[in-house]
Amino acid sequence: MAATDLQPIQDADQPDQPAMRPRGTRGLGLSGKLLLLTVPLVMIAAVLLYVPAIANFWVNRLNDRVAAANTAALVLDAAPLGMVPDSLSRQILKSINARAVAIKMGQQRRLLASDNLPTAIEHDIDLRDMTAWEAITGSFRMMLETGNQAIRIVGPGVGNAQFIEIVTDELPLRQSMYRFSRNVVVVALIIAVLTAGLVYLALHYLFVRPMRRLTASLVGFHENPESSAGIIVPSQRSDEIGVAERELSDMQRDLMSMLHQKSRLAALGLAVSKINHDLRNLLASAQLLSDQLASVPDPRVQRFAPKLVRSLERAIAFCQSTLSYGRAQEAAPDRRMILIEPVVLEVRETAGLASDASIAWVAAIERGLAIDADPDQLFRVLLNLVRNAAQALETHASSGDGGVQQIRITGKREGAVAILEVSDTGPGVPQKTRDHLFEAFQTSGRPGGSGLGLAIAAELVRAHGGEIHLVEGTIGATFRIVIPDRPVELLSIRNERARA
Repeated sequence: MAATDLQPIQDADQPDQPAMRPRGTRGLGLSGKLLLLTVPLVMIAAVLLYVPAIANFWVNRLNDRVAAANTAALVLDAAPLGMVPDSLSRQILKSINARAVAIKMGQQRRLLASDNLPTAIEHDIDLRDMTAWEAITGSFRMMLETGNQAIRIVGPGVGNAQFIEIVTDELPLRQSMYRFSRNVVVVALIIAVLTAGLVYLALHYLFVRPMRRLTASLVGFHENPESSAGIIVPSQRSDEIGVAERELSDMQRDLMSMLHQKSRLAALGLAVSKINHDLRNLLASAQLLSDQLASVPDPRVQRFAPKLVRSLERAIAFCQSTLSYGRAQEAAPDRRMILIEPVVLEVRETAGLASDASIAWVAAIERGLAIDADPDQLFRVLLNLVRNAAQALETHASSGDGGVQQIRITGKREGAVAILEVSDTGPGVPQKTRDHLFEAFQTSGRPGGSGLGLAIAAELVRAHGGEIHLVEGTIGATFRIVIPDRPVELLSIRNERARA
């Protein structure tokens, strides 16, 4: 009987021991242990039932002797003048397996018949006031004795008799008890085997097979955690095993998703590390060429040259940050109070929306709104959100859906908290991606999306002590950014005002 034991799973984490598998498992599995446990338990139950059964059998046999003796006493007492031939007395005594019968009526005890009386009586058994414990001890004492001792049985009489006494041999009664015990043992064995088989089959199908299935799924998933073939398919059970199957399935899917994400991060880091050096050299060359544009007297060149230089610097920083995302945290923000309107204007120009007439741009920023933030990191956050919104609008327009294509940025201050919102009139975020929206590589299903924009934006916002979330119940998608001011800075400002 080959079955999977749970012990190999517990030992699998130990480095000095090889991982064990269901096939070739030594020793008994759950099925064998269950069978070996069920049979003794059923036998113990049979023994517990045998004790009162043999005591009851012994008492019934004694009562049968007393009942037969009462019948014989009626016959013997009915004889004229008590004269019964000896031959008839011996036949009556033989028929009831007795050596003597006596009754007590009033103050007189009469010996009705006797034959070959023993010289001594070994035991007296009084059935009139016998307790259950006396019946159990008496029955086992008789079974453990040897020889053929004579016993006297006292029981209730019939008619005017107060009680009746009967002297009989112990050996026939002991032999009948042996036969009864043998029959009980045979029946108990049959019942034990049948009960153990039924219990084994029931527990095997209810518990052992599901546990073996869980164990096989765990071992298979351990061998290849990135394969969906090792994920267990939950059953429709509503008990604890069904809950364990569903939780195991969810855990395996989450782990597989995390492993795929880690693999993609590793692949991304490897790919970017290969192209990072050459790309930075190319950008550095472009930066040198753009520096020469500063000497050109053309006003238009003088206007756009600084922006081009700044864009190339950001491109180099973005290239390095993409590599850093997979292996390290973002640098701590260099926070200071900055005006938000110039940052929003630069985001629009960098995203190429300043000259794009197909997408309307609306900026509703409070006049003079300042935010305590790192300007470069805040620029990256807004640029990622704006680019996502532009891509969503382009996808929405290419699908043939009409409507106004608009990106809207709003900003306001509520006490010590600055709030920015970036919204669009696109198709919105699918419901299935909202739970993992700010995790790496969790794209919204758009072609060409890398799934890093929102993850980087969320990391940068959290570095400022703020939060970013998707606003529910809006047309398209609306992302709200909340950035609190630094308490230390507020305290220093209050102190400066107090000194002033």
